[in-house]
Amino acid sequence: MTSADVWTNEAIISDAFSSAPDVELGSAQSGWKLCRWRHFVGSYALPALPSPTFVVHIAGKPQVKTWDRDGWSETSSIPGDATILPPHQPSRWLVDGELDVVTLSFAPRLVEHAGRPDRFNRLRFAFSDPLGTALTRQVLSELYAPASDERDSYVGALVDALTAHVLRGASGQGAPVIPSSVSSAYRLHTVMNQIREHPEDDHGLERLAATAGLTTSHFCRVFRKATGVTPHQFVMKTKLDRASHLLTNSELSLAQIADSLGFKNQSHFTRAFRQFSQETPSDFRRRGREAS
Repeated sequence: MTSADVWTNEAIISDAFSSAPDVELGSAQSGWKLCRWRHFVGSYALPALPSPTFVVHIAGKPQVKTWDRDGWSETSSIPGDATILPPHQPSRWLVDGELDVVTLSFAPRLVEHAGRPDRFNRLRFAFSDPLGTALTRQVLSELYAPASDERDSYVGALVDALTAHVLRGASGQGAPVIPSSVSSAYRLHTVMNQIREHPEDDHGLERLAATAGLTTSHFCRVFRKATGVTPHQFVMKTKLDRASHLLTNSELSLAQIADSLGFKNQSHFTRAFRQFSQETPSDFRRRGREAS
């Protein structure tokens, strides 16, 4: 590594992980660099990066959090989610198990030419971007295929398309899609975002399937294939993520937290939380306060 590239995004991330990316691909002419990172971590701090970065959560454990003002974020990133890291802003991360993400960083000139630099002024964490995720996964599948000139040209075109998509405005709102069976990934993210926004609601299977426009059996198959968990497990995990946030950042009693999240009673909440985190809500709250 030369002194000229010591402070690239990738060099800073490599230093934070104490390891190189699993896959690395760049185009100086096009102004982007794509890397895959696979690493086992707990919590870590990432110094400010010089360039904006688009991150796709590829695989690994479905629980990655970021530091949000005065505590770990209520929302978790799961495989299929996207995040935008703005330049010049340090960040902190909490990862349960293996971290498996792809980063795509952009030269400042690309952001300037896009005409909307404000899009990258703040952290946008764990939002739905089905097209960005699909393009990223296709790039990875090609990178692990046998090398050839044709493959390299195809990969370059895919990353150029991904870069244009992100610069044009990947957002949590999702892009319009033509209604068809192929749009089920977009529909799933709509359901998942609905659960995250209101985990206390009664998210029955029939209701979720109707929102996705699928039969219950097809919805269950598609949901599990996309997320690695059943719809019920995702709803429960979202409730308990919110409970963890409330236990750490509020003075609500266990009964109040259980009621606010739609549990039958405090005993039901305690049993579910212990199964989720291997400790009771009281022990979790006490350990968090001792750590503080």
